[in-house]
Amino acid sequence: MSPSVSHLSLWETAKSELRNALPRADFETWISSLQPLSIIEGKVLVLEAPSVLTEAWVNSNYAEMLRRQLTLVAGRNMDFRLTASVDASREAAPAPAPVARSSRQAATASPAPAIKATNTFDNFIVGPENEMAHGASLAVAKEPGHYYNPLFIHGPTGLGKTHLMHAIAHSVYAANPQARIAYISSETFTNDFIQALQTGSVAAFRRRYRELDLLLIDDIHFLAGKESTQDEFFHTFNELHNNHKQVVLTSDRPASEIAKLQERLVSRFQWGMVASIQAPGLETRIAILRKKAAARGLDLQPEIAEFIASRIARNVRNLEGAVTRIVGLTGMTRKPLELAQVEKLLHDILVEEASHTLTAEVIQRKVAEHYRIQMSDMTSKRRMQNIAFPRQVAMYLATQLTGMSLVSIGQAFGGRDHGTVIHARKTVVNQMEVDTNVRRTVEYLRAQLSMNR
Repeated sequence: MSPSVSHLSLWETAKSELRNALPRADFETWISSLQPLSIIEGKVLVLEAPSVLTEAWVNSNYAEMLRRQLTLVAGRNMDFRLTASVDASREAAPAPAPVARSSRQAATASPAPAIKATNTFDNFIVGPENEMAHGASLAVAKEPGHYYNPLFIHGPTGLGKTHLMHAIAHSVYAANPQARIAYISSETFTNDFIQALQTGSVAAFRRRYRELDLLLIDDIHFLAGKESTQDEFFHTFNELHNNHKQVVLTSDRPASEIAKLQERLVSRFQWGMVASIQAPGLETRIAILRKKAAARGLDLQPEIAEFIASRIARNVRNLEGAVTRIVGLTGMTRKPLELAQVEKLLHDILVEEASHTLTAEVIQRKVAEHYRIQMSDMTSKRRMQNIAFPRQVAMYLATQLTGMSLVSIGQAFGGRDHGTVIHARKTVVNQMEVDTNVRRTVEYLRAQLSMNR
């Protein structure tokens, strides 16, 4: 392509190739709306996104694909710069699927996060680590307000909690398009409440949230320490629950382990169903990877799927990111994948994943050093208190920091069963609540280990 190619022709050609490389829904939602503005010094294409959400999503998910395609089209190294339209704050972000709201909500509520069209029950891979959460979510979606109210799902980031919330919203909306549904973060609830206090519109705020049919709140643990907001949410929860309206909550930890959360809220969060999601095992990760690849029209070779799944174990979202990159590569080369290509393509994801991997052995060693016991005591059958409790602390920290399944943690501690791990976790939580020194020690160890993730 000529060095003097215009920004318009460069982008139109690149966009045409991207249309062929991406699933139609992905292309229409995120790429087709980008507008070329100019080329800076012949090597940076300036693009405009219609919304802040589009800008963030494209930068996070398609940046490398765009650079590669622009370079191929231009015949030289090309980069891009993406900025949101000056009118983006007044435009709606692209939402793959609608979520029903009353007209009053549409006029006054803060914008809810987009509900991904692909986050449905059909696209959720069920394994031993998430089957309880999945089953409870299905029951809630089928008859909101009748079973498991509230539904409280907890687990580390990136393992499918948000996917299940989206799936519930999709299912309820499909069955009843008139249902009043709100999917928000706890931060949005807090900000809405603060704004209502500042503007004297608390009555409207309460109507908005207490007249819902389904309220889904992500990351409820961020209510910790916000006493006034907790008070307000307590009454909102009671109103919805008393009227048999469904509440679904997610957290990165059990309610009993959320510091500075009112006891009455902890109690209510445990009224219905509490379901945890653990990091998926290798077989489940391979199934997730192959299904995501198949949805993008990619038949992933078994050896490549196993390689990726064995190296990406902490965060399911990284599996999706890996698929996106591979789809982009195969769409441009039209050649069979080779393992060396995949390893090079995913280098930064694999490095990032490895840097965040915290093993049970590392935790055991750190805790053993702190309590001045032998490393072998972590896996031994000795039950003296000066050994048993540090071992329980190490098990507790493993449940919080590694994303390992309870079964895997038990195996790492001398072949103990998952019930022993659950007991250890409860013991440490109880001791932290009644003994300030224990709480400080555990928080110190957690902070030290987190620094090395």
